[in-house]
Amino acid sequence: MIISGKWTAAATVAALLTFGFGATSNAAAPTTTSATPATSNTAPEQYHLRMHHLHTGEDIDVVYRIGDTYIPGALAQLNHFLRDHRTQDSSSYDPKEFDVLHALMTSLGRPNGIIDIVCGYRTPWSNNFLRTRSASTGVAEHSQHMLAKAIDIRVPGVSTVALRDAALALHAGGVGFYPVSQFVHVDVGPVRTWSYR
Repeated sequence: MIISGKWTAAATVAALLTFGFGATSNAAAPTTTSATPATSNTAPEQYHLRMHHLHTGEDIDVVYRIGDTYIPGALAQLNHFLRDHRTQDSSSYDPKEFDVLHALMTSLGRPNGIIDIVCGYRTPWSNNFLRTRSASTGVAEHSQHMLAKAIDIRVPGVSTVALRDAALALHAGGVGFYPVSQFVHVDVGPVRTWSYR
């Protein structure tokens, strides 16, 4: 169940049961071996993102992964949220991009902080539109945005320089620094870095 863009505890439990956690093929209790403890007090880690889209005005607050398992319904929500706001087209984001955002917010000491989205997915049409607005736009012809592997972000209360430095420290993909526009590009393409103006 999703309420106001949020996964409730009931939805998380339902997702776990739907995607195999705790489900058994019959009524018999699950078996354990001597190598596996019968009980564990450690619940799988929940990966949580809170974002605000600067162009659509929409907000999302979602648990998209539990332990090593991505939640398909949550990924679908994120894909829609990060759609091309010019064309309304969406794509299937590489879930590793969400892991980068989660790791970034954790490293900044803001695991429950809000990420402002400057740009998510871009269709080839939108990418070309942005590239041709002026002689020098800083928009790559073969942008990772078109592959649903990049997001341009700000974090309220965190300087663009501090955000860039935290992203670079992850060594997780491309990091672009846009100090004039005050955002940082993070992607899960090859590890590289650049600055624009």
